[in-house]
Amino acid sequence: MSAASPLVIDAHQHFWDPSRASYPWMAGEAMAPLRRPYVPGDLAPLLAAAGVDATLLVQCRHEAAETEEFLALAAATPFVVGVVGWVDLEGPDVAGDIARLRTLPGGDRLVGLRHNVHDEPDPEWLERADVWRGLEAVFAAGLTFDLLVRSRELPAAIACVRQFPGGRFVLDHMAKPPIARGFDALWADRFRQIAAFGNVRCKISGLVTEATWADHSPATFEPYLALARDAFGARRLIFGSDWPVATLAADYATVKDIAARCFHDDPDAAKGLFADNAIAAYRLESRLRTPPCSETSP
Repeated sequence: MSAASPLVIDAHQHFWDPSRASYPWMAGEAMAPLRRPYVPGDLAPLLAAAGVDATLLVQCRHEAAETEEFLALAAATPFVVGVVGWVDLEGPDVAGDIARLRTLPGGDRLVGLRHNVHDEPDPEWLERADVWRGLEAVFAAGLTFDLLVRSRELPAAIACVRQFPGGRFVLDHMAKPPIARGFDALWADRFRQIAAFGNVRCKISGLVTEATWADHSPATFEPYLALARDAFGARRLIFGSDWPVATLAADYATVKDIAARCFHDDPDAAKGLFADNAIAAYRLESRLRTPPCSETSP
């Protein structure tokens, strides 16, 4: 980062190797392009070309071993400044599980946790007592919790957020609006409801794969970006690429450009979207190798 170029953070990317672990969500012909290893060396040139300085590496599967691997990978990868990992929130000792992860190589990079809630058969999974006990430990440890939900799970997510007014939540992928089917009023209403809670931030991420993959344009996403701007405002929206999943529908630069349309005419808001809001959501200040320069203007 230079005085002329403010810090840019991609707050949502993945790595994986299907030859070493199982990813059931990759099944089917449409997902075939994803069924190969994606590693830091694949992403680094894309970041450089797009002017992105740092990333958050986000969990893909419900296995503690993946989080352990991601922490070690973050420790060895300069651009990965944080990991959003996984622990069993219904387990008997969530606090102990988090403490153990922090003792591992790269353990200081653990900034949040996530669970693939939209894959749970129970739409009210986020209202379970055992899950709430687990989340108490998450927030007591100073971690952020990413909400991976669709419209079906949003009511339970809203109840969960209400239960933890002091917790920090980040809504992934705008709760996956069904863009390919057209603008959905029920999703939009629930999206606005969760946005009303000030302790929830929202990632502008994952939108291209919710649209028709081969038939979208910047205009496709404008109603969703407009709603996000109106519901969450400039201080609670966060850019995430969802790379490499997003490559099913668009290249890295296109995904970043779509997010930039949120605040194309407001440099201060754009700085929040691409850095400051992620720093606040995940408490990244001490983890950034090059701290954000408050005196630098976009």
